Amino acid sequence: MDKEIQLISDGDGLAVIGNATDVERFLVSEGLSSKDLGLQRLKSAFGSGAAAAQAGSDIAASSGRWLKLTHDSAQRVKKFGLMESKTPGVSHAMVGKPGSIKNWLQVEKGAGSFLTNPALLSGAAGIMAQLAMQQTMDEITDYLATIDEKVDDVLRAQKDAVVARMIGVDFLIDETMTIREQVGRVSEVTWSKVQGAPATIADTQAYALRQLDALAEKMESKTKIGDLAATAQDAESKAQEWLAVLARCFQLQEAVAVLELDRVLDATPDELDQHRVGLRAARQNRLDLISRSTERLLTRMNAAADTANAKVLLHPTKSPAVVQSANHVATGVHDFRERLGIESGRRSSEARRWVDAAAVVRDKALETGAKGVGAARSLGNETLDRANSVKGKLSSDIVERARRRRGGEEERGEEGK
Repeated sequence: MDKEIQLISDGDGLAVIGNATDVERFLVSEGLSSKDLGLQRLKSAFGSGAAAAQAGSDIAASSGRWLKLTHDSAQRVKKFGLMESKTPGVSHAMVGKPGSIKNWLQVEKGAGSFLTNPALLSGAAGIMAQLAMQQTMDEITDYLATIDEKVDDVLRAQKDAVVARMIGVDFLIDETMTIREQVGRVSEVTWSKVQGAPATIADTQAYALRQLDALAEKMESKTKIGDLAATAQDAESKAQEWLAVLARCFQLQEAVAVLELDRVLDATPDELDQHRVGLRAARQNRLDLISRSTERLLTRMNAAADTANAKVLLHPTKSPAVVQSANHVATGVHDFRERLGIESGRRSSEARRWVDAAAVVRDKALETGAKGVGAARSLGNETLDRANSVKGKLSSDIVERARRRRGGEEERGEEGK
């Protein structure tokens, strides 16, 4: 079996490693687009000696490509039956393509160097995690570019000291990432520039989340449509700004994680797996916090829209304004969550037209009126029956009294004779 390649997945992405020509043929045959994995960066992680020389030789002989797994690409790769490896969170497979067979098939023999060398597999997994983080950073950059105002203007317009400190950290991280690109590693000196950055970014993230929670609580406390309209309009303008701050925080946290993995790979490569898994767990915790906070805001905006639609007859101008503001906020939140990979069911409220609401009220009134007429008719018939019954009884009584009176007069006439 020739033309063998190695597949490595960490759940977020897929690395394809092997001869450059074979790797390219595999990607084309499966319809997958990719970017360079950057295997050469692993050479510095193995020190010196025979093992390092062998690892360097394996790296030099291999070409690596990486792609972010989507639902579609994950299904295409699933058929190759990737198996769990001893590296935490990483699965792998060996595939080959015999000359007479068009399709790539999983093979068991001839496993490549990355599948048999734990250090190389761990290093590849670390690089894959970095590429996934950089992909998220690029997507957040695209998201921030779609905001009407320039994100720099939005961030610098914030007078809060917490946000101002984050802007300073932003400059330091950008500088450190530039040095990393030029040098190819993160030295102790380079790392010292941003060592305290995570605390500042976390403070800013917490502050932004509190601001979003405050908007949700303010919406919840309003019951009058006039107050609700003013509060919804305020939320429409402020929510986008705080989402931009949150997005920038997340982007900087991803950048710091990239630098951390480089530093660990350079200083203590034996700890790379544990550090990668720890960063993944910390990232998920941040996503959970953001998900809960933005979900609360969505819930309050949807409730406000429902309230406004229910009162559109009394407030034909302000009610649609509430719905419009709520939809703008919801659209911004859903877009933000999508960029961070947070699942979100999209819900948009339609502003209820006054004529539609009036028609509903009219129909209910007619229905109620029809029931009233039926009840009145039923009551009238029952009353008439009772009246006839009473009339019949009265007539009988009158006849009876008249008969008795005639009988009495006849008896008195007989006595007078």
